Amino acid sequence: MAPNARLDHRNPLVFDTRELGRRPGALQRLTREIDAPRDLGIQGVIGVPEGTPVELELRLESVMEGVLVTGTARATAEGECVRCLEPVELELEADFQELFSYPDADDRGRVIAEPGDDAEDDEDRFFLEDGLFDLEPVLRDAVVLALPMQPVCQDDCPGLCSECGARLADDPDHHHDAVDIRWAALQGLAGSTTDGEKDEMSGAEAGVDEKQEK
Repeated sequence: MAPNARLDHRNPLVFDTRELGRRPGALQRLTREIDAPRDLGIQGVIGVPEGTPVELELRLESVMEGVLVTGTARATAEGECVRCLEPVELELEADFQELFSYPDADDRGRVIAEPGDDAEDDEDRFFLEDGLFDLEPVLRDAVVLALPMQPVCQDDCPGLCSECGARLADDPDHHHDAVDIRWAALQGLAGSTTDGEKDEMSGAEAGVDEKQEK
């Protein structure tokens, strides 16, 4: 990732590392509760609703190359069961670790004259800007990896009836009488024959009644 464009220290996901200085081994521990940003999770499947609390625990460690950030995010995720479509709510705990490099140092911590010369390497790296770093992209990646791709309300959820859409967990004995398609045509024919016999019997009874009246 290329160096960030003017980070705002008022952003709750932007952190200041200047207290560490550039002293390898210096440590700082932080806790912070933030409001979840928009689209935090797997879009259309499950995620942390925008504005809900996210608890962050961070450990900042100064190393030769920059600042190593290790942390855990905790929040409540909401989604929909992929089997029965009922709402799903789960407690999320996402761990992450990322190195935020000094913009003037290479992978071995040596100062380089022109940071960003190797564009391909920079694409995969995160950088500090004036001692600040933005945790949001790292948090997003960690949350996506921690969430289930196919959430279910319970591991043994039986889902919905394929014929009528009823939720099977609500009615374990739910079933439909199976009809062999090979006999369907014969059953239709039998029904037609029965209806015809009824019509003939009705006609015969009407004839008898007419004779009796005469």
